[in-house]
Amino acid sequence: MIQLGRKTFVAVVIVALIFGVGLGSWGAAGVERMKVRPVLTEIQAPIVPAALPLPTGTFAQVASAVKPAVININTVMRGTARTPFEEFFGEEFFRRFFGEAPPEFMQRSLGSGLIVDSSGIALTNAHVVERATEIEVVTADGQKHKAKIVGMDKKTDLAVLRLLGGGSYSAASLGDSDKVNVGDWVLAIGSPFGLEQTVTAGIISAKGRVIGQGPFDDFLQTDAAINPGNSGGPLVNMSGQVIGINTAIVAQGQGLGFAIPINMAKKIYTDLVARGKVARGWLGVSVQPLTPELAKSFGAKETKGVLIADVIQDSPANKAGLQAGDIILEFDGRKIETPPDLQRTVGLTPAGKSAQVKLWREGAEKQVEIKIAEAPEEGRSLRSAAKGKTLLGMDVRPVTPELARQLNLRDPSGVIVARVDEGSPAAEAGIQRGDVIREVNRQKVKGMGDFERLTKDLKEGDRVTILLQRGPMSLYVAFTVARG
Repeated sequence: MIQLGRKTFVAVVIVALIFGVGLGSWGAAGVERMKVRPVLTEIQAPIVPAALPLPTGTFAQVASAVKPAVININTVMRGTARTPFEEFFGEEFFRRFFGEAPPEFMQRSLGSGLIVDSSGIALTNAHVVERATEIEVVTADGQKHKAKIVGMDKKTDLAVLRLLGGGSYSAASLGDSDKVNVGDWVLAIGSPFGLEQTVTAGIISAKGRVIGQGPFDDFLQTDAAINPGNSGGPLVNMSGQVIGINTAIVAQGQGLGFAIPINMAKKIYTDLVARGKVARGWLGVSVQPLTPELAKSFGAKETKGVLIADVIQDSPANKAGLQAGDIILEFDGRKIETPPDLQRTVGLTPAGKSAQVKLWREGAEKQVEIKIAEAPEEGRSLRSAAKGKTLLGMDVRPVTPELARQLNLRDPSGVIVARVDEGSPAAEAGIQRGDVIREVNRQKVKGMGDFERLTKDLKEGDRVTILLQRGPMSLYVAFTVARG
């Protein structure tokens, strides 16, 4: 189970991957072995308030229906056990003087999973199996089966396994996580601390949680007890349908567990089974949050939406006519309020599908249809580099051919920020040394002449909107000029 630790009780959540519960030597992993006491106290069932009747059945009925599809996952990771002496001198030294390699050790860990197809296809967390050399699955009837990895997606922490035992298996019913409401009763089923087929109850505490695990964070939060070893197990509604895959907890916290929505898991599962990898949708834009300053600069009614800072040539967005400075309000009927909203929604859209995008452009809403493509591999990066002083509080210099080569700039136009005065409007807006200025107040900057022309008449109180290129991305900044 991934644990999320907080040094101070503020809104920063740190995710740490923990591969189940150690049963043997943890070796170089350096993780303290967890011990289970032989005497277990009786667990009392939660009291269900009369005001919240169960929609379908009792906890016992739901658990009984789902438990046959829940599996216990045992993994083995082989490694070489080395003493500090061997670490210092290396394996070759050890072989030369002792005639053999250091002995191997086996590191074991536990997790949970869920059979989603009667042929033996199961879902679990990627962090449960990603380093495993052997995988053994124990089904609810106690039978042991070898399993192999069909595919993994670390960005969503999901993996698909195939059980190799043959025959037919009990499979779970998958629900619709979009229909889940805060306050709904749920059960978490899995193998916390290696205790198989453990059931805990609670409610959905929140939806759409971003915990810093990756670009597709959209977790269901629950207060149903989730512990190390629950990773990959199901979160189930009171109709016996799986609505999430348990994946993370807050270290030293109580009532803070997180599950991957099953609707996201369905898409990942389908791609991994069909192709062994995940095909993500691609729009081809660089976006940034819409701050109040930027919203005013672009005449937007409110700060909801994301601002397009750059459009990649020959991308779906480029072919559909999207422009830098457009504000995306909705994508395929879903409201977009932050960059992660857009990234997640587009990424889960199948390549080849046409989507309706609602934009704000030049004081009016506009509807555009875009055919989504498959995301390409992530590519290039730019190095930053560092004469003209302006009242904006920064020095700029021309983009010379040499600088353009060093920065790997496709377009050598613009000016490069060489220095930013501390406390200046430019510094407060976030402009940094090495940024390339492409536009000032929506006007193109080809060189020093354009920059000086567009900034020479600025006075105190004037609003300025600047388009920057920073590394591989473009972004807008907006601020009010103030004389020193």
